[in-house]
Amino acid sequence: MSINSSMFKAYDIRGIYPDELNEDVIYQIGRAFVEFVKPENVVIGYDIRLSSPSLFVALSQGIMDMGVDVITLGEVSTDMVYFANAWLECDSGIMLTASHNPPQYNGMKMVREQSIPISGDTGIYEIRDLTIKQEFTSSDKKGTLISRDIYDEYVKHVRSFINPEVLKPYKIVADAGNGIGGKVASGIVKGLPVTIIPMNFEPDGRFPNGEPNPLLEEKRAGIIERVRQEGADIGVAWDGDADRCFFIDENGEFIDGYYITALLAEAFLKKTPGAKIIFDPRLIWANIDVVKQYGGIPLINKSGHAFIKERMRTEDALFAGEMSGHYYFKDNYYADNGMIPLVLILELMSITNKSLSELLFPLKSKYFISGEINCVVDSPAEKIMEIEEYYKDGEITRIDGLSVEYQEWRFNLRSSNTEPLIRLNIEAKNKGLLEEKTRELRNRLG
Repeated sequence: MSINSSMFKAYDIRGIYPDELNEDVIYQIGRAFVEFVKPENVVIGYDIRLSSPSLFVALSQGIMDMGVDVITLGEVSTDMVYFANAWLECDSGIMLTASHNPPQYNGMKMVREQSIPISGDTGIYEIRDLTIKQEFTSSDKKGTLISRDIYDEYVKHVRSFINPEVLKPYKIVADAGNGIGGKVASGIVKGLPVTIIPMNFEPDGRFPNGEPNPLLEEKRAGIIERVRQEGADIGVAWDGDADRCFFIDENGEFIDGYYITALLAEAFLKKTPGAKIIFDPRLIWANIDVVKQYGGIPLINKSGHAFIKERMRTEDALFAGEMSGHYYFKDNYYADNGMIPLVLILELMSITNKSLSELLFPLKSKYFISGEINCVVDSPAEKIMEIEEYYKDGEITRIDGLSVEYQEWRFNLRSSNTEPLIRLNIEAKNKGLLEEKTRELRNRLG
């Protein structure tokens, strides 16, 4: 049996089923996981992909053959595994998912106790090596399989972040992308004074309506049109495993995660002045200004859930947000969650009696952004060095990729981990300058 080592990524394991990730391979990964983590129990959930149930059986068998108990949650969202792992006080957890990838993929996200992520820096590559060697400690006893339904506890947990009594009767268009989000969201809003207009709520591992990734412009077109048709107050969309969420305002305009981070930071700081708020370096000005305005401490950190969660624990930060639609909460075991932002935004709209576009106007009229631009280049590293040399008169930082800052504009360049791509983000203090610098950098990137 050959093991494709490239499946073991910086943050998770991901491969094509059954060519790369199949029942035989995942059985060995389960054994390697136990060999490395040495847990007494592992909580496991899986997404709606067609390969997930059989992969779960093989993974569980590998773990139980090492003498370790498996607590199965069944079909859940990734953030429900994070919640269950900490709430049930389990030693470790695994979510079987390939997130927003096409249907032929599957994968694993892994955590230790208290939902501390296992990443390339903290164990994924060691688990890879153990899987390839297949030299495992034998166990005389076999682990047991225990089923646990944590949906009700999870719903209570999400709703604990707000006062449900203040919510107004909003109309929400919600797009689950045929992932798990519809099932989870239905439980969250049950009994609340809101109306959900569902889109693609039927879980279907074939993803008949396309890749469940709302960051793709073509995937947003449907919900944008539906929000306008229905005269809805807000739109929300999730990726396949529902740990990321994306918002559309009442006018049908897609809202960048940058602005949502600033908006939620404001809401948290009004309740907890002086708290630390973390965000990634792709776009920063709105977050820095808002956090300082409301008495908080802004912290810029390398993007990626493992890095963000580690910094949150170190700093005891209250909240963190990434442009990619990941939002992290201290009171959610420092983990990301795809449902808490929705209830927080609804509460904020209700308390202020403002629409989402009205809440965002002070930010969008002051901080102008390009949106993430992907540029194909032959050698990302060489191109970034070339750009750095040209813009060497700016203030340069390298927290994550290359950031160059001037008085009136700044940009961040990062190379993709998996493709010959450079990802560009630009922000400026007026729209004309943004357009000028976007053209300029696009030309320089070829």
